[in-house]
Amino acid sequence: MNPIAFEIGPISVHWYGLLIGLGAFLGYLIANREAKKRGMPDDLLADLLMWALPAAIIGARLYYVIFRWEQFAGDPVRVFFIWEGGLAIHGGLIAAVLTGYIFCRIKNVSFWKMADITAPSILLGQAVGRWGNFVNQEVYGGEVSRQFLESLFLPTFIIDQMYINGSYYHPTFLYESLWSLAGVALLLYLRRVNLRRGELFLTYVIYYSIGRFFIEGIRTDYLLLFGTFRTAMVLSAVLIAGSIALIIYWRKAGYTKRYLDD
Repeated sequence: MNPIAFEIGPISVHWYGLLIGLGAFLGYLIANREAKKRGMPDDLLADLLMWALPAAIIGARLYYVIFRWEQFAGDPVRVFFIWEGGLAIHGGLIAAVLTGYIFCRIKNVSFWKMADITAPSILLGQAVGRWGNFVNQEVYGGEVSRQFLESLFLPTFIIDQMYINGSYYHPTFLYESLWSLAGVALLLYLRRVNLRRGELFLTYVIYYSIGRFFIEGIRTDYLLLFGTFRTAMVLSAVLIAGSIALIIYWRKAGYTKRYLDD
């Protein structure tokens, strides 16, 4: 597939950027509708997105560049060529969460309420954005046979796109996208359960991290920590443990504020 969706004069518009933008837009629509139900001011989510999305892209790129500096050392200007791929989701999430926290403090809004409202949207954005990796033929796993991919009942266009440099590979982008979509459904259901405030977001962190931990184990383009450990697997394990510990602490401390509370 051609990574360029269309051209406007000298400007090339890449599928990678379009799909990231589409994921952010769909996530915004869902979150904004829920925010209004929860009594938040109009345009609050639009204001947050205006700051959080650029921060997430910058954070995702910096995270990737830090762990892959040898890829850019000879030509540092390529750090800015984000349309070529190379955005690490964990870096984007860290930057977006920090931006959201500062934003909520400035706007005098509950950070955990905002985090719960946006959790399904973040996961939806990740699910859609992964298809940008598909177009760029990145974020794939180990080598497999065409027969294996056909046994998964995948459409031909996915199988063909997984043919890279003479071999077929695991479509790990697809595994993560489907895992994330299932997570969106789970989080939307848990809204009705009326968990304690903050637990919906922490459930998102736990759920995504579980899937990412195992999917990362079969990826071939992983980032390494100290040259030995797969960074995403280490961070996923830490996030799972930390989120569970925080939920337990809140419950033992008698924290009773609920998602549907004003």
